[in-house]
Amino acid sequence: MPGDDYAGTSLKLHAYFSRRREEALRAGRHDLAPVPDAATIQMLINAAFWASLRREEGYMPKISLAYLPAQPECSPVVLDRPLAVAADALARVSPAVESPGIHLGVFHGGSDLLVWGITRNIPELCFVLEVVAPGLIVVKHHSGDESRKFHNVAVLEGDQIKVIDGSAGGPAAWFQSLDTTLKLAVAMRAHGRGGSLLVVPAASDAWRESIVQPMPYAMSAPSCEFASMTDGIVNAMAGLTAVDGAVVLTGRYELLGFGAKIVRRRGRPMVEQVALSEPVEGAAPKLVHPEQLGGTRHLSAAQFIQDQNDAVALIASQDGRFTVFEWSANEQMVHAHRLDALLL
Repeated sequence: MPGDDYAGTSLKLHAYFSRRREEALRAGRHDLAPVPDAATIQMLINAAFWASLRREEGYMPKISLAYLPAQPECSPVVLDRPLAVAADALARVSPAVESPGIHLGVFHGGSDLLVWGITRNIPELCFVLEVVAPGLIVVKHHSGDESRKFHNVAVLEGDQIKVIDGSAGGPAAWFQSLDTTLKLAVAMRAHGRGGSLLVVPAASDAWRESIVQPMPYAMSAPSCEFASMTDGIVNAMAGLTAVDGAVVLTGRYELLGFGAKIVRRRGRPMVEQVALSEPVEGAAPKLVHPEQLGGTRHLSAAQFIQDQNDAVALIASQDGRFTVFEWSANEQMVHAHRLDALLL
């Protein structure tokens, strides 16, 4: 039963949210959401899990639960008769909260845990539980930073539980920040075609030895249109990745071209294995053949990084998986960072 599997996870999540709240209070931030206890977290997970397996008029329920008390002055919908936090009730009301940014507000009414209404206003560190797909649940919280609204804390899929490791090392050559990279990842996945983006050194043309020449859509001069990396620019760049082939960008965010076809650099061996890691607690890197990561697009990216050690490759699969490839000097091999758990 899920309840038994999620008991330990609920204790870990309660400890995480309690620790983050204490840190925020010490930093002088006081407009914070209350922290649910472990029993409440387990109850929310169980109800959401069973609701995710139901069908409401043929549709899969998509639900977002936020643990916070009703505040009539800023809560758009407060029910006269609160609903029980139960799978059937959650499934029936789920169509009301399918749109992004809308949540069912949940809090204790006496000894009962109840759905008091619907809200869009989520305070910092508010415990949010989202049903993404049947049996797939993500726990997240509001970051307090409008540049990226939520941080994922854990991903629960059936009996597989992944708690995000915030201290895990990521690729060394992010764009301006991890947030920018995640925004780009979301945008690259959104068009559903899969895509590749190569970040190469601005001061070297060695990368051209790993690209079929001529590049179909090369720039006559490097374009600086993408240098600001605003949301609009990120979406525009992601749109270019929908074209067959890879987008090529310098480390200064200058667009060199798109539709590029990757080829093994002359005299270099075929890539045979890569180190694969996820930012998940207890997940040690493992060695895999690059084709196991998603097919020819991933194999080409791994080959490109093996041949061009100072480059980075960002790959979105058609099925939504997202991987960043870079060269690891310590491991002396290509390292693939799977970021799916951060994007759900």
